[in-house]
Amino acid sequence: MSTTPHILICDDDPVVHESLGLYLDAEHFPHSSAYDGEEALEKALRDKPDLIILDLMMPKMSGTDVCRTIRKTSNVPIIMLTAKGEEIDRVLGLELGADDYIVKPFSPREVIARIKALFRRIQDTESGQKPSILRFDGLEINLDNYQVKVNDEVVAFTPKEVEILYLLASHAGQVMDREQILSKVWGYDYFGDTRTVDTHIKRIRQKIDSDNPKYGLITVYGVGYKFEATA
Repeated sequence: MSTTPHILICDDDPVVHESLGLYLDAEHFPHSSAYDGEEALEKALRDKPDLIILDLMMPKMSGTDVCRTIRKTSNVPIIMLTAKGEEIDRVLGLELGADDYIVKPFSPREVIARIKALFRRIQDTESGQKPSILRFDGLEINLDNYQVKVNDEVVAFTPKEVEILYLLASHAGQVMDREQILSKVWGYDYFGDTRTVDTHIKRIRQKIDSDNPKYGLITVYGVGYKFEATA
């Protein structure tokens, strides 16, 4: 992340750009704007911003499609903007790799707080003392490049799937409930639907489990999940 993080605002409403721009200027965050999905994707790939604020509903290309495409090559933090009641789209956005979401109408102060929380989480991860690579028999989780290898083969994971797997694997044997996972992975107290954790866990299992797994994500019914590996 650069010394002065650059933020890309992607929304078709000029009022959103104006209101957020004023608060970002006050916090000395440089920023740029995109007003449709195609422009958002072009600027995200070309300018490589440090954080993207991305509206779900935009002309020419939807926010979910933009997010999906960005995640093929980049782990840049993404905050999605959603209209009230768009729960299905919001959950889909998180599953595609968005780091956070904010429901419209929103307070620009709330957006600034979420941005700062995301940057703090990144800095904490970069300065932490935990090893960035975890290795088990047949499994490697690399938090530096967000890469997971199963039996020495790279398997496609979304950033959030990597972070959840790393979190549980770095606390092997410890049970974590859904609220803990959401809070630690998303970096703030999450007040949404905890079922998104179940969806992520299901997808992770499909990618790492085998018929006779030497490791796995275990459901502790009524509590949460834990990672276990055989010696």
